[in-house]
Amino acid sequence: MNNQIWIMTSAFDQLSLDDVMAKAREVGVQGLDVCVFRKDGTRDDFVATHLDYEHFTVDDAKRLLEKFNQHRLRLSLGAFDNLIGGEPAQRQKNQDHLLRLIRMAHLLGGDANDVKVGTFVGYNHELGNQENGFQKNLDEYARIFGSIIRYAEDLGVTVLYENCPMEGWRSAGYTGTFNNLTGVLAARKLMYELIPSKAHGEIYDPSHDVWQHVDPSQVIRHTDMARLHRIHVKGTRTGNNVYWGNLYPQQQVNTDLAQRAGVPVSRHEWDRHNYEAMLPGFGGSDSMDWRAFVDTLRQQGFTGPFEIENEAALSKGTGNLGAIVQGFKAATLCLAPLLWPLTSQGYQYPADGFQELAPVVSKDTPVVTMKDLGLR
Repeated sequence: MNNQIWIMTSAFDQLSLDDVMAKAREVGVQGLDVCVFRKDGTRDDFVATHLDYEHFTVDDAKRLLEKFNQHRLRLSLGAFDNLIGGEPAQRQKNQDHLLRLIRMAHLLGGDANDVKVGTFVGYNHELGNQENGFQKNLDEYARIFGSIIRYAEDLGVTVLYENCPMEGWRSAGYTGTFNNLTGVLAARKLMYELIPSKAHGEIYDPSHDVWQHVDPSQVIRHTDMARLHRIHVKGTRTGNNVYWGNLYPQQQVNTDLAQRAGVPVSRHEWDRHNYEAMLPGFGGSDSMDWRAFVDTLRQQGFTGPFEIENEAALSKGTGNLGAIVQGFKAATLCLAPLLWPLTSQGYQYPADGFQELAPVVSKDTPVVTMKDLGLR
């Protein structure tokens, strides 16, 4: 296949971008999905800000492209927040931040350099709790993202949605755990019908479907491959749901009552579906057939990068830099025989596979907000 392997920089939140680039070369990958979360954002899990989004100019873009070329690395940008729901003031800041990232991607060459922008869509629970709430969320998505995607298309940039349902994004006291519209294939297909632009697509993370008891290979077979630009590499071990079933998350009940009854309950918001985040090839087997999944992608003609997203309990979860790097190395070695040709040095990405990032934009583009696009 000769697909590249990249690193998502969220696992290196304590390092500078220069340090992350050095780690990427040590691991042996070919690119970075550079996280650029809001510094004043509400998320505190797996976030990082590796670029100065408040003062980014066309000259900064040129210097950044030169630096990535020197390290023989490719790049994309991303920040993953709720853009259609949550507290209104934060929602507006998240929307305006996405517009900043689209502008930055444009200055970095956009689609001409395969610099995409990753995001969530989020979910509006005030609408979702109403009858026909899912349709109302689709309509709100179309209202907000119609202008965002037109802006991206005008700048030659593609926006990519990740499929994480964000099951732990709200208190465990809520009965449901669906907090991101793009968490199921049906929603993504409906979204493309609502906004039929080529300037949006998806980052697919198979682990999110594994713990929903959906076969990722089947999802790929039903995916419009023109929309699929990235694969997130993250494994998962799924647990025993005999008490709560597979249709619903564990519910929050009185702790003493649960203990007397011998019923397990979630320890925190991210412990409601009996799974553990892993990396393939690191710390045991996961509930995912990576060879079958990669074979399906090959059959469907996927040529994009595989981005390792390190949220593994035995790697990023330890807070130990050595274990974090080991996790990335193990995942890269696990994927290498599936993606790269066998050489005298083992499985290696072709030395001539790197394409330099070109400084294709010479004129600056002003920062815009949702208000400038006629929405607020």
